[in-house]
Parts: sequence; structure tokens; C-alpha cells
Amino acid sequence: MYKRPLIPGAFVAPARLDGPGFHLRRLGAADVVKDFAAVMESESRLVGFMDPADTWPTGLTMQENLVDLGWHEREFTLGHSFAYTVMNDAEDRCLGCSYIYPSDRPGYDAMVFYWVREAEFRTGFDPVLGDALRRWIARDWPLQRVAFPGRDIAWAEW
Repeated sequence: MYKRPLIPGAFVAPARLDGPGFHLRRLGAADVVKDFAAVMESESRLVGFMDPADTWPTGLTMQENLVDLGWHEREFTLGHSFAYTVMNDAEDRCLGCSYIYPSDRPGYDAMVFYWVREAEFRTGFDPVLGDALRRWIARDWPLQRVAFPGRDIAWAEW
């Protein structure tokens, strides 16, 4: 999807972020079953979540999800974008995902999207993850201006 590295030079993307009862780690094709379950549980809330005009994940199949995860894995390897799965400590349940992409708007280095599984959303996990991501990116990533479209910046302004 993206044709240039998000972070030029020798920067190595962090492998993991640990939080209370959860962690983020690189998303890959091996996560397809757990990821698909989380996406499908949250389908109605995710439509338009990362782009108001997008219908993802409506109609998503397991095979299409596998292709998406493989692409995320390759983009990570190339340094063009970084997708992380959010897992519980036991690694038996996907709690959501986070994506760090180059910004398509002037004035921003990157844009970050994240979502949490419907059950975790209802327990108030969404702001916990958002706060952890903001601190992590500010502390461990060489990005100056990071946008959270649809969250910190309304879609109408973005």
C-alpha cells in the first residue's frame, strides 16, 4: 500500500508494548484465526472506522483476512507501515489492533489507528489502549507529529 519507508534510516520498530493485562506485538498471518474472530465480533463498529468511506470489514472472509495480515506483515518488514495485534497476556485472545501508517496529509509524519474488540470496548479498554499507544509512540518512535484521524482529529477536518 505505502511505497516509502515510514521511518528512514536504521530505526528498528519496537517489537512489543506491554500494558496491564495486554501487550502489542507484530501482527502476522499466523494471527488470522484470532484476528478474524475479533474483527467479526466488532464488525458493525469497525465499518468506516479508519476511513469514513470504507466498508471494511463488511463481507470479509477468513481468506481475505489472511491476505490482509500477510500484507501487513510484509509492510512491517519493509518499514512502510507497522501493524500490531493487541493480545491478552495468555496470547489466546486478540483484543484489537493498531496501525501506524505514513501520513497522507501535510504536516504530519504518521497517522495511527487502533480498535478494540467489542467486548473490550464495552469494558472501557479503548481509552486505556489509546493512552498506552500515545505514550509509546512519543517515547519510542522518532515521529514528531502524529495524527489520530477520527479520534483526536474529526474526519470532517482530516
